[in-house]
Amino acid sequence: MKTIKLAVTFLTLLFFMNNTTSHAAGTVQIAYTVTFPEAQAHYADVEMHISGLNQPVLDLKMPVWTPGSYLVREFAKNIESFNASSGSKTLAAPKINKNCWRIHTEGLNNVTVKYRVYCFEVSVRTSFVDASHGFLSTTGIFIYPDKMLHEPSTIHIVPYKGWTKVSTSLEEINGDTFTRHAPNYDILFDSPIEIGNQDVFGFDAAGVKYEVCMVGGGNYDKERLKVDMAKIVEQETAVYGENPNKHYVFIVHNNLRGGGGLEHLSSTTLGASRDNYGTEAGYHNFLTLVAHEHFHLWNVKRLRPFVLGPFNYDEENYTTNLWIAEGFTAYYQNLILRYANLTTPDNYLGDVAGEINTIENQPGLKVQPLSESSFDAWIKAYRPNENSINTTISYYDKGAVVGMLLDLEIINDSKGKYSLNDVMKYMYDTYYKTKKRGYTDAEFKQGFEKFAGKNLDDFYKKYINGLTPIDYNKYLGYAGYKIIDELADSNDPTLGVNIARDGKKIVTTVLRGTAAWIDGVNVGDQLVSVDGTPVTDVTTMLNGKKVGDKASVSVLRDGLPLTLEVTLLRNNKVKYKVQELPDVTPQQLVVRKKWLKL
Repeated sequence: MKTIKLAVTFLTLLFFMNNTTSHAAGTVQIAYTVTFPEAQAHYADVEMHISGLNQPVLDLKMPVWTPGSYLVREFAKNIESFNASSGSKTLAAPKINKNCWRIHTEGLNNVTVKYRVYCFEVSVRTSFVDASHGFLSTTGIFIYPDKMLHEPSTIHIVPYKGWTKVSTSLEEINGDTFTRHAPNYDILFDSPIEIGNQDVFGFDAAGVKYEVCMVGGGNYDKERLKVDMAKIVEQETAVYGENPNKHYVFIVHNNLRGGGGLEHLSSTTLGASRDNYGTEAGYHNFLTLVAHEHFHLWNVKRLRPFVLGPFNYDEENYTTNLWIAEGFTAYYQNLILRYANLTTPDNYLGDVAGEINTIENQPGLKVQPLSESSFDAWIKAYRPNENSINTTISYYDKGAVVGMLLDLEIINDSKGKYSLNDVMKYMYDTYYKTKKRGYTDAEFKQGFEKFAGKNLDDFYKKYINGLTPIDYNKYLGYAGYKIIDELADSNDPTLGVNIARDGKKIVTTVLRGTAAWIDGVNVGDQLVSVDGTPVTDVTTMLNGKKVGDKASVSVLRDGLPLTLEVTLLRNNKVKYKVQELPDVTPQQLVVRKKWLKL
């Protein structure tokens, strides 16, 4: 296992060997001080001091996105009161574009910059500050000097009154929890910081010290979490053969309703609902989130698509491989719980069926190929609209299913000798550890083929770059299973719309190819009546109707009444479950045992 010092050295070489600057290494010194004089009003105040300058112009930039969340978020929009000085001299610092300030520094050795950041967006990828705590999502807090991404910096935090703790993967300086060191900006931008009075506990797993930082309370059981989270860490480490950290931090924000996560090099931020730990379903969901984000420690943070590092923080970084980076991680989030015996084989197969149902009930599955879903993440995945379900497919969901198909293919073709785990370890060892770079599309395909023992051109043509319906029973059959549709014999009519949950019966989605789609019901329509009967319950509004019946659907559209003649069609929604085949063969049992770790 590598120590953090070795990992930092390696990452510096990996990410910045092509980044040049006019300064000799180590001549520039950068220090930040973060204060919270108006935490109650959601502000973090930042003072940045740069010394050792020897250049006529200094451009200071704020990232426009945060790695792991593929959307340009324009963090500079939250900055105000930006000013610069050198000693007692005030310096002009005009903004030259949306995220860059320019300072003329001819003859100056040092510059001090002060600015305020408004922090009031609750998510795992954005900063939030109030009187109870401060969460600094560092890409949206710290500006950086252009062409100096390789430079180290010091971060000193002056806590708001009553705050006593800091949780971050950045190392302390001289044992001071409020002063931290960032070896370079890629690591600074990959190290969120939590400040407050969070509940902190820890455990050791895979030779690594883990810290869990709970913010916002909750009905969690610390002792149970220590045991189960350690099991997840051990199983994920076993896939790759090593855990490259010596210290890892889980920052968990427990809100009334929370979810999601964002991976980092040596930490992760999770969103959770504070009262959901007490149910088995809620606890299971939290463990899958832990397994997902922690698996990213390897998959995407180190084993990564070629274009995802060194990062361009000024614009989009396109890749067609998020179905591997995110989709495979979504596949492993459930599989790892099975490896760790934190879920039963039957419950795991239920999760598999749920993933299949998710994509098969989305009309966009027939419109957007998986590789295109990845490439267009920047403009589609994080900017969904009312028609997204009809035009897109998630690289998380379909990527997870494709990961399962490839896993079963490899296990079957190798007669139980190999699995997708071997591919992941091989790619990690080859590209992260040996070649010290990311992989290309073709290289990961070659990794699959190495362990499947055959060409996968047809698989890629159908399921990665094409729209061929997935032959689930072929792949599940390798393990002696099949899927059956529990709704196959139903003949229930449907309009084909989704309705807002606020009780107003507003149409939020019209599904492609359904009666509503064909006969002109629109998103935004308020359902009033069907054949003159007021709509009081959308689940019963078609009671007594049959497929093929014509119905007069009255709506309010933009406040005006409108009646539409709609021909009701069959509800084509599927509800699959995984079922064992009769007369399972010895070969199928070999695959099953390898896949489900029985």
